[in-house]
Amino acid sequence: MNTIFPKYFSTKAIVLYISLLFIISIFFIDKIMPIHWMIFGLIEVVCFFYFSSNLSLKWNKISTKDFIKKLFFTALIIRVIYVIFTYFFYDSMTGIPFEFQSADAFGYHNEAIWINKLYQNQQLISKYGPYIGERYSDAGYPVYLSIIYFISDNSILFTRIMKAILSAYTCILIFKICRNNFGEQTARIAGLLAMLFPSFIYYCGLHVKETEMIFLISLFIERGDNLIRNQHFSYLNLLLVISVGFSLFFLRTIVGVSAFFALFSVLLLSENRFIQTGKKIAIGIWATVALLLLLGGALQNEISKYWEDRGTNQLQSMKARAEVADGNKFSKYGTSAIFAPFMLIAPFPTLVNVETQQNQMMLNGGFVVKNIIGFFILLALILLIKTKEFKKHILILAFLLIYLGILALSKFAISERFHMPIYPILLILTAFGISKINKKSAKYYVPYLFLVGAIIIGWNYFKLAGRGAV
Repeated sequence: MNTIFPKYFSTKAIVLYISLLFIISIFFIDKIMPIHWMIFGLIEVVCFFYFSSNLSLKWNKISTKDFIKKLFFTALIIRVIYVIFTYFFYDSMTGIPFEFQSADAFGYHNEAIWINKLYQNQQLISKYGPYIGERYSDAGYPVYLSIIYFISDNSILFTRIMKAILSAYTCILIFKICRNNFGEQTARIAGLLAMLFPSFIYYCGLHVKETEMIFLISLFIERGDNLIRNQHFSYLNLLLVISVGFSLFFLRTIVGVSAFFALFSVLLLSENRFIQTGKKIAIGIWATVALLLLLGGALQNEISKYWEDRGTNQLQSMKARAEVADGNKFSKYGTSAIFAPFMLIAPFPTLVNVETQQNQMMLNGGFVVKNIIGFFILLALILLIKTKEFKKHILILAFLLIYLGILALSKFAISERFHMPIYPILLILTAFGISKINKKSAKYYVPYLFLVGAIIIGWNYFKLAGRGAV
């Protein structure tokens, strides 16, 4: 078993990214990506792969306590520096300390301020209650944000530093989940991947809910996994699991559905020797009661509507993207049948200049990282199926399966933001794949990189051709 991320794989990943930048810049010279986005991408890719390999070797022999301490504080320092930098970067680029096309983020910001004004004027219940109506799936974050604003006097920078703290602690949760499932050494790799993962760092600098949602998902899985595996049953821990699962419905409905689906999957599919019958019954009763409360009102309507509209939503959204100004005319051909095969490795990066997609260009390296680690994710899943070890990891695999299935049927199938909830699980599977790589499986790595490289080149041609730019 590998206890480090071998340099062989990290070096070739960096070479692939640099090669793609060169090839795509030559092919599409008239639409070459601005140099500052190339620098962002290089930092994202090089730092992720170089330091994942380097630190997995350097931190390999230190004690667990020291590893966790280093993991948290290094992750926190990286994120705080990034938050401060992007606060001023966005301000200089857009005139406000918000990202490009910050419709959602600015909406959350204004709603949080409004909530506090209603509270101060003693109108919170009379005005905000009717305003929410049945918008439960999007109500949690503005309320959370209003609390942070109340404490910090509407400080945007303080809010993002809070995100940095939550994201840093998420790295520890991912380490613990992986340790419970695959052992200490694999967990150390997973923790380092999470610490350096570009998307986790990037979202700390945004005013959207993904950082908080990933923290809660990781907490749900970590506590749920602990509840299932621990010989000593704790009702307090069970209450925490159910409460966190419940809260996910107020951030994104399908995340809450996926969480409870995963929990029930453990109860139905786990063998009695893995989780005792008495514990199954207790967890099952509590989870059922929670679901009945959820499905007894507006949330049931929202879930039902989402499911009923799944096909038309995707079709209409793809058509709209094709017809909108600066849209891609090929978008109308996007269907779940096309998206499904790529869900584990998508989305793909924008490495050409699309003037309305600055956010995608800024995180271009993060997209490439996701594409490349797809090799280890696929390897991990193949090994778990081949050895029939997947029964020991039902909680994480069931969450992954149901969320990806719902996402593939939705209009957000290739949206990076909507892939974020499964990133903790994908990083854990990446670490497991790295730990199990051998000479036999390693020979497929370079062909996989060539395939991914070809897809990325094709994707960027598609982005330009659909806009009549080539």
